[in-house]
Amino acid sequence: MNNPLLTFQDLPPFSQILPEHVGSAIDQLLAESKQQIDELATKTSNYSWENFIQPLEDIQDRINKVWSPVSHLNSVMNNEALRNAYNDCLTKITAFHTELSQDKRIYNAYHAIKSSNEFSQLCVARQKTITDALRDFHLSGIDLAEDKQQRFKEIKQQLSKLTSQFSDNVLDATNAWQKSIDSEIQLSGLPSSAMAMAKQTAQHKQQPGWMLTLDFPCYYAVMSYANNRELRKEVHDAYVTRASDQGPHAGQWDNSVLMEEILALRHEMALLLGFNNYAEYSLATKMADSTDKVVKFLHDMSSRARPYAQKDLDAVKQYAKQHHNIKDLQPWDLTYYSEKLRQHKYAITQEELKPYFPEPVVLDGMFDIVNRLYGLNIEQVDKVDTWHKDVKLFEITDEKNQLRGKFFIDLYARANKRGGAWMADCISRKKHADKIQTPVAYLTCNFSPPIGNDPALFTHNEVLTLFHEFGHGLHHMLTQVDNISVSGINGVAWDAVELPSQFMENFCWEKESIDLIARHYKNNNPLPGELFDKMTAAKNFQSGMQMVRQLEFALFDFRMHLEYDPAIGARVQQMLDDVRQEVAVVTPATYNRFQHSFSHIFAGGYAAGYYSYKWAEVLSADAFAKFEETGIFNRQTGEKFLHAVLEQGGSREPMELFVEFRGREPTIEALLRHSGIAA
Repeated sequence: MNNPLLTFQDLPPFSQILPEHVGSAIDQLLAESKQQIDELATKTSNYSWENFIQPLEDIQDRINKVWSPVSHLNSVMNNEALRNAYNDCLTKITAFHTELSQDKRIYNAYHAIKSSNEFSQLCVARQKTITDALRDFHLSGIDLAEDKQQRFKEIKQQLSKLTSQFSDNVLDATNAWQKSIDSEIQLSGLPSSAMAMAKQTAQHKQQPGWMLTLDFPCYYAVMSYANNRELRKEVHDAYVTRASDQGPHAGQWDNSVLMEEILALRHEMALLLGFNNYAEYSLATKMADSTDKVVKFLHDMSSRARPYAQKDLDAVKQYAKQHHNIKDLQPWDLTYYSEKLRQHKYAITQEELKPYFPEPVVLDGMFDIVNRLYGLNIEQVDKVDTWHKDVKLFEITDEKNQLRGKFFIDLYARANKRGGAWMADCISRKKHADKIQTPVAYLTCNFSPPIGNDPALFTHNEVLTLFHEFGHGLHHMLTQVDNISVSGINGVAWDAVELPSQFMENFCWEKESIDLIARHYKNNNPLPGELFDKMTAAKNFQSGMQMVRQLEFALFDFRMHLEYDPAIGARVQQMLDDVRQEVAVVTPATYNRFQHSFSHIFAGGYAAGYYSYKWAEVLSADAFAKFEETGIFNRQTGEKFLHAVLEQGGSREPMELFVEFRGREPTIEALLRHSGIAA
């Protein structure tokens, strides 16, 4: 009997993906793929798109389709057996792709097609596929001597293991900490929804009373509302020391050595390829064309934002001292008194807004917004094989009833699920033999789950996160590019990939769109105008502090990769301290080990690229400004954005697409205005 992993075409057979069968499926898949590639490379002559590149892309697509659900399950339903199977196969997958990227037969074939008369006759998407592939061959060491190629392969293998271990350590450290509470007095100040969530967590673990965890909804509720200062400190300390040499599990899942090894290997790999550092290597596939330009951009943004951030901090310090006699504001006090100051100034809390953002209303409203902008319809698909009972599947169709994409939504935090929020590619769009392969996306968040019989109620911040990830999903699913290497988010410069996601967040602040996504879960009443006015008045509350925090992360990431020196090592903590002294206004506790759980750069795709969030925010704010000028649901503007940005994927350079939509290159004014910072 064939392994269902190897035979699925439409949607992955999640319930049939068993850890004990994953290894054999991947072994068979890679063996078959190698044989097919050998046949292609040896038998094909007069290379063309149809006889070489298309079959090669089909082989790689099959591998991605089989590996994607395994990788996804490892993130959202992690257990020891699956983790072991995943890590074992990750080594093989990495080796396969590294060997493929250094196969001179394939490189020569691409080069021959690029040099042939056929190239000029190919469509733009196919031309960019070939150009990108030749660039990536060089970035994978195709030009290196054999001994250096071997070292490059070893580095790639080691990096895949180390980054996976980093992620595992963060997950294990997060899951390891929990605190049972037997007295309601200890939790005074917590909203009823947070109390109910803690009670439900305890019940699920068959414990009495209430249980606190380091899942973000629980952590954030304690830091924002718990009156018990010692409890806030205990939870804060556990959270900021995860996977480190500090805190309640000091040394148990310590990522200190892993970070040093990861940075050293990245630097060595960059040197092998002729770059001065990993930051230069990272920019080879991004919009930004020099490290100086990135550093200057981040310094410029921080110099604009820092005075506002200092005012934000001074305001909360003054409030805490004047109204609560707190003369020495500590890191575990900042979120708590900031929330009290927000209430004091604007008489509004995230908790007060939650009843107006029940999950069904938010989803229906978000889908309605997409319909108004682009003329697309979204419907839930019933009776689908998923990995958890809370997961839902939806389909997107256009006005001609053509299927455009499908997506899974997995919204709630739970044990053994990686923290954060993300969109991932399940299946990518391609066209072959007049048949379209429908793109499928995973949309994953870690929101508070439903309590009792009530629907899940979202904070406005969670609504922003949902819209952000859905924007990524639309970019992946709405593509009309037929060549898989540049369809959807594939082939998009990393510092432009956040444009569609951050663009969608803007609709969470406009009255016309809020009326679609906000209805009280008990009486279906819309968000009162008074609450909306308070919400928008508070929009830029502490926006200066928020911006410098993001810039701190971005500068730390970029400088750490830019200035790495093998003679003295990474100096991770020293680099972070230096950046904080330059940019930050808040001084963390000395034992804070934020970097030990900074998965974006040590286990994700943002190494020397975290600046992309701010870089793309300039694009997204300026793009939305066009809707502010013409009307946020202006169909003509919506369709122009759809055709110029969302449908074209990575088939053309992002600046070219932006100019096609906006009529000019982006300016920074819209972002500063949206952030409440003067130009």
